[in-house]
Amino acid sequence: MNKVQIKLRLLTLCVFLSLTSFGQKDSKSKKLGKVSKLFTTHTMLPVELSYSNRDLKKHTNDSTYLDTDLRYSDVLDTTTTLPVRIRARGNFRRKNCYFTPAKFKIKKKDAKQTLFKGNKELKLVFPCLKETNANDNVIKELLAYKLFEVVSEYHFKTRLLDLSFNEARGKKIEKHNVKAFFIEDIDELEDRFGGKKLKRNVHPLQQDSLHSIRNAFFQYMIGNTDFSTGYQHNQKILFVNRSSIPIPYDFDMSGFCNVSYSVVPKIAGKGLPLESVTDRLYRGFNRSDVTIRIIRNEFLKNQVKMMAIVDAHEVYFDNPKAFAKCKKYLMEFFSILKSPAKFKTEILDTRRVK
Repeated sequence: MNKVQIKLRLLTLCVFLSLTSFGQKDSKSKKLGKVSKLFTTHTMLPVELSYSNRDLKKHTNDSTYLDTDLRYSDVLDTTTTLPVRIRARGNFRRKNCYFTPAKFKIKKKDAKQTLFKGNKELKLVFPCLKETNANDNVIKELLAYKLFEVVSEYHFKTRLLDLSFNEARGKKIEKHNVKAFFIEDIDELEDRFGGKKLKRNVHPLQQDSLHSIRNAFFQYMIGNTDFSTGYQHNQKILFVNRSSIPIPYDFDMSGFCNVSYSVVPKIAGKGLPLESVTDRLYRGFNRSDVTIRIIRNEFLKNQVKMMAIVDAHEVYFDNPKAFAKCKKYLMEFFSILKSPAKFKTEILDTRRVK
């Protein structure tokens, strides 16, 4: 064997070893952390909370919390009490909603031996207002999270709640029974995938191309324009396997949810060319036609799975008409994907260049 042959064999061996080690690293990264028990079951969890909504809005911030207890019932109807710290979160809903979205902190020693083991922080999504379709609005937003689970393995886990909220109003207690849901914290995604959340802004064209387009298609599917992947508005960026991956959240302003308080957002002080939040506008950037068509085919392939998820949640809707409307809204999206003409005019021709 001459020197050239030896060098070629050594080079081949090096390439093989590098590819093997890369594959092993990628495989391990997806097994680093397990999904906590709280999010491995999809049944509705009965939860009880007691605190002053007024105090939550007025006296909490990023560093100031209220102390309270969270009570939940397991499948055996055994009630467990968990001490938690709670604060208000969000901007629009905090100012405009009766029920304030909240964030919890849970001590590790308190969560041990409970359903909440492994969750140091959680977000809680309430209905916004006391109105007849309040619970249906929650279910629709929850559904958006569930649909994104089909779109991308990098997603926030959620858990539907049957929430009894005892609101302290001076010397009186006002009782509310509403549907709500927990959202896992971004730290859980970091642990699960061996990634790191990015605090700096990352332009969408510098993000992983496939995941960026998946995110853009998903936002278009649910008719959401209240987001920015570049400035991390209603988005988190997870850096994993040398890629920046967008992970969306907060979908109440979408056409899919179509809540009573929704408004068409302004971008850089200018309104978008939409008359209603139910109007769709593709906000993805100018990627290649080939790559975009790959994602188009992914969505079409997953249509049956997505619609099955929607159908599985029909039982949680109070108003059958609300369920029918959100289901019809999704079907209109798939009709656009299936039509070459509509796909061109609605998506390919509207790609952003800046």
